[in-house]
Amino acid sequence: MEFLTVNNVHHTYFSNETATEALQNIHLSIQKGEFISFLGPSGCGKTTLLSIIAGLFPPTMGTVLIEEQPVYGNDHLSIGYMLQQDYLFPWKTIEENIALGLTLLNKEQEQIQEITARLLKMIGLPHIGQKFPRELSGGMRQRVALARTLAVDPKILLLDEPFSALDYQSKLKLEDLVSEMLKAFGKTAILVTHDIGEAIAMSDRIFIFSARPGRVYKTFEVPEELKRLTPFKARTHPTYSTLFQMIWKELESLEHGNTSQ
Repeated sequence: MEFLTVNNVHHTYFSNETATEALQNIHLSIQKGEFISFLGPSGCGKTTLLSIIAGLFPPTMGTVLIEEQPVYGNDHLSIGYMLQQDYLFPWKTIEENIALGLTLLNKEQEQIQEITARLLKMIGLPHIGQKFPRELSGGMRQRVALARTLAVDPKILLLDEPFSALDYQSKLKLEDLVSEMLKAFGKTAILVTHDIGEAIAMSDRIFIFSARPGRVYKTFEVPEELKRLTPFKARTHPTYSTLFQMIWKELESLEHGNTSQ
């Protein structure tokens, strides 16, 4: 059984004057524990599809299922969403920010403290629980956002360019941390990114979308020799450069309209 299936999804945005087709005939499936990336030109509907998978709104046509359950309007599905901004509450301590979802789920205080302490240790920040977001760097804040997202044990983690606002060194460190933690928790994840290197270093498969209306143009399987490495080490492997060039050429052809599909 597929973990996640997107079947015949179309989406159109309507206004008083126009109808803009964002997605057209999207079919894809994802296995449990896979890390998937969406790449494509700006405006190709990657974030729209991610929002539909998150259940934020229904597609104009088609279905999205997680373990055969519809995602839209399903209060029993826990879906984690990480964005470019961390959206930590500035008036709450780091512990309180991480514990927010657990508190809303009415978990016991002892359990909340145990989960929060374990996650702080896993993200390499065991002693900052009583600090406030303003006291942390951007990279540290995104680590806390990751911990907050994983605290409620979501079925799937959706990542919408969560590293793009960070300096390069912080970005590489966070890529490694996210990859390590998702494997430790056995989580399925989808990353929307414009960064080819990031997609290759972190993913099992990469879906390339054509320009609006967005369609799945090509799928790349990341070679096993890269999957076995951390994202940082994967970037130094010879296969990484080969795959980077292949994907670069496909994106260039899309940009110039030279596609065979």
